[in-house]
Amino acid sequence: MNLKSLLITAFFTVSFSGFAQSNLLNAKDPSEIGVKTAEQIALDNDHPLEYGYVGDRDVLFSRMVWEKVVLDERVNFPLYYPIDTNNIGSDRRSLFDVLFKNFKEGKIESAYSDSYFTGKRSFKEVRETMVDVDTLDIGYEQFNSEGKVDPEYIVTTEIQSANISAYFIKGLWYFDKRQGELKYRLLGIAPAAPDVNFINSDDAASKEPIPMFWVFYPDVRDILHEAKTFNTKNSAMPFSFDHVLNSRRFNGVAYQEENVYGDRKIESYIPENSLMQLLESERIKEKIRNFELDMWQF
Repeated sequence: MNLKSLLITAFFTVSFSGFAQSNLLNAKDPSEIGVKTAEQIALDNDHPLEYGYVGDRDVLFSRMVWEKVVLDERVNFPLYYPIDTNNIGSDRRSLFDVLFKNFKEGKIESAYSDSYFTGKRSFKEVRETMVDVDTLDIGYEQFNSEGKVDPEYIVTTEIQSANISAYFIKGLWYFDKRQGELKYRLLGIAPAAPDVNFINSDDAASKEPIPMFWVFYPDVRDILHEAKTFNTKNSAMPFSFDHVLNSRRFNGVAYQEENVYGDRKIESYIPENSLMQLLESERIKEKIRNFELDMWQF
C-alpha cells in the first residue's frame, strides 16, 4: 500500500468514526443508536480544527465585511432545516435551534446586541423580543362586559426555527504574508427573523429580518462542532456547522464593509435600488479577491 492509499484509508476511517451515526448497524434496541462506547470516544478525539496563531505583522492586508445569508437559497438550506423536530432524531437540529438551546442552557455565556460586541444581552431579554401576546377583539368585548378575558381569546405568537429567514455574519478577510494567501476568519454570527409584532403581516417591508442576538464565533466553535448538519451527497458523513461556516459552504451577500464613513451600509448610499446594491456587494468581494491576484502580478 503506497502513501496515497494509506492517507485516503486513514481519512475515511477517521471520517466515518467521527461523523457516521454511532452503533446504527449493531444496535439491538433503538435506545442504543447513537451511543458511543468509551473506546469509540477515545478513538475519535473529535475537536474543531484550531485556527493557529496569526501575528499582527503577518497580516499584510485586511478588510472587515458583513454579509447576509438568506435561507431561501438552496445552498443555504443546511443552515435552515430541519424546522419540524417532532418526527426526527435528536441528532439533527437547525443552526438556530443549536444556538438558542445552548444559549438557554447557559453553554453560550455571552450574547450581544450588535456586531461590535459592545452591549451584552441576557436570555430573558432575547426571549422577550421573540414572543408577542395579543388579545382578539372579542376578548376586549368580553373584558368590557365581564371584566375578564378567556384564554381562547388571547393569541400568543412566538418566533420558531421556521421564522428564521437569514443569518448575519461578520468576518475578516486578510492576506497572510507568511503563507502567501488570502484567508477568511469568521468573527460573529446572528440569527435574524422578522419583528414578532408584524410576523403575520402581509406588508413585505415588515418581513425584513432583524438580528435577534450576536454571538462571538470563536466562543461557540466547540458547540457548533458537536452539532451536525445534513450532507446531501453522503448521509453517513454529515458536516458539522463549524465546518460548514468556516469553509464558507453558503452563499452570502455583502451589505456592509468597514470604511471611513463609520462602516456605513450599502443601502445607506445606494437606497431603493436592489440591483445596484447587489452589484456593489459584488464589487466589494471582487476588490478583496483582486488584492490576492495583484500580489502575483509582475
